[in-house]
Amino acid sequence: MKGAFFIHHLACQPRNVRRLGRRVYVPVYDLQPSRAKRFWLSPFVLFTLTMIFKMYLAAYVIDGGENPLLTLVTGLPTVWAAFFLIELFARKRKIMGYLIVNLAFTAIYFAVIMYYKYFGIIVTYHALSQVGQVTEVKGSVFQLLHPYFMLIFVDIVLCWILLGFNKRLRSDWRKIANRRLMSWRVALPGFILMAAACFAVIWPNRNIANELVQTERMGIVNYEIFLIATSGNESFVPLASVTQKEIDRLKGLQPGTGQPAKFGAAEGRNIIVVQLEAFQNFILNKTVDGQEITPNLNKLIGQSMYFPRFYQQAGSGNTSDAEFLMNTSLYVPLRVPASQAYSGKSLPSLPKLVETKGYETMTFHTNDVSFWNRKELYRALGFNRYYDTNFFGDEDVIAFGASDEVLYRKSVQEMAEVRQETGKPFYSMLISMSAHHPYNIKESKVKLKLSDKYKDSFVGDYMRAQNYADYALGQLIQELKDAKLWENSMLVIYGDHMGLPIYSLNDRDLQLLEELVGQKYDSSQMLNIPLIVTAPGALEPSVESTVGGQSDIMPTIANLIGSKLDDQLHFGQDLLNERSNLLPERYYLPSGSFINDREIFIPGTGYADGKRIELPSSADDSADGGPGSATQEQFDRALKLLRMSDSYVRSLPSTDKDPAPSSGADVSGK
Repeated sequence: MKGAFFIHHLACQPRNVRRLGRRVYVPVYDLQPSRAKRFWLSPFVLFTLTMIFKMYLAAYVIDGGENPLLTLVTGLPTVWAAFFLIELFARKRKIMGYLIVNLAFTAIYFAVIMYYKYFGIIVTYHALSQVGQVTEVKGSVFQLLHPYFMLIFVDIVLCWILLGFNKRLRSDWRKIANRRLMSWRVALPGFILMAAACFAVIWPNRNIANELVQTERMGIVNYEIFLIATSGNESFVPLASVTQKEIDRLKGLQPGTGQPAKFGAAEGRNIIVVQLEAFQNFILNKTVDGQEITPNLNKLIGQSMYFPRFYQQAGSGNTSDAEFLMNTSLYVPLRVPASQAYSGKSLPSLPKLVETKGYETMTFHTNDVSFWNRKELYRALGFNRYYDTNFFGDEDVIAFGASDEVLYRKSVQEMAEVRQETGKPFYSMLISMSAHHPYNIKESKVKLKLSDKYKDSFVGDYMRAQNYADYALGQLIQELKDAKLWENSMLVIYGDHMGLPIYSLNDRDLQLLEELVGQKYDSSQMLNIPLIVTAPGALEPSVESTVGGQSDIMPTIANLIGSKLDDQLHFGQDLLNERSNLLPERYYLPSGSFINDREIFIPGTGYADGKRIELPSSADDSADGGPGSATQEQFDRALKLLRMSDSYVRSLPSTDKDPAPSSGADVSGK
């Protein structure tokens, strides 16, 4: 008989047996699998096993899986809480419920892995605001995507293949899955118990500053739930306490007396700021295979004020955050790019400061101005004009836009014309972009020929890209001289953020870096970017040993052009008149981290179990004047400085009354 099988001499007859003479026919769907089989094939058990694998994969990427028991204790209650809810409420579509939860948890774990590999911190729901930028940086995403990361999707692919193309298997498993594994008398207490367990690991760890430690103690999904429930766990200070006097006190600055050193040394000069993409300090004055990596910058350093102990402070907005920092001397927001969080605020800035001294202000970037919401950021900063892809076109494209050579050539032409037409000095900011991660320079642009030792290495690609960036910078200097702008300008060059994250490098790349740097590559090299200031005939060449960060550039420029910041709140300091510094960090290092004159401090659960990374010593350590090691007081002060900046920016008026910058392409007719 179709749909049944024949059984002889059945000793024990189940219900619904159809008897025809001496023969018994039992429908297939009436066969009861054993209780053990139903348990082990239940979605509750199978998906629990897959979730455990994914927890450990994420933990291995982030901390090497150092605490396997803690990973299980913090991760499993969250998974089971979700599964108990499915068992409690789902009936006919139980498998669908498990598949949806599995996919959601998988997406979280995968996002955490990928974000950590670049930023070194844990992704949060705030990063959803950056999803639209992913297509622009897909090359960077693929470079970070190690093949074994894809194992996290194996069960999803298998389910799709087996259940999607095998109707009988899908039908049989659905019947097993939809049989009640547990009654509500088990599922409801189970959910309550697991929810209580989640609360028990979240609540005691809610005040940990270091997101990595907090995530380890809470569990990845619990950490994300905690941030959603607490609106990001942000903390502010009363606005009345945000004063320049209090900022200076927290930074350990002493009130100045008399005229600051080099005040007005570059007064009246054009200001040209070049932000170099992913440029780190360690490659300066280095040779590889008998070739200088940065010959033009090496030469320029000998004619400039050079700050070798200078560090990035950029956040999740990377390049756009560096623009914000440099132009405002404020700190980046906690978890989102400044161009999104702060672009609606009328920001005190360098463009607005120099405009009061009669400057025309311009910013040049070869990508679309909508990328990272830059048009609104430029309005908030007060630039008169912006130049983007509409001005530069698609000539000689590298990475996201026209090459650095095109950027510099067309920018210099425009600066010369603006100077001639307006008769004003100008402030121009140029955003270099050709050496962008993952450093895929065209073969025709490769100037640095490396040996097979560096073949197919990330470090080799990085050096080739930065060598090209240096080559293009040499073209900029020559074009400024040819346009008669060099002698009456001040050129400021700095890196926007690191290019070689420790967490993205394999053992081979780390070994190549150790050989190149001469020591183990750590955060003191990763965060170290150069600052170079040149004003021919106005500034004597020097190597400045003061520790500095991107928030210090604007006050330093203000001093050199003869502008006081008495009425403009700023969190940075003039590096030419201060010998000690305190730099709060927010990205690439966990919250609560800071840099002082001697070391990088990274907290654990708090200050007491934090770790220290010593900075390279200066040429004259005795002149630094800073403490020998990080203190609890500095830890508290650094956190308060960040909260003060957050509170201050939130209080600023909107940009509703601020004029929008003009498109340089429209103004110039190009």
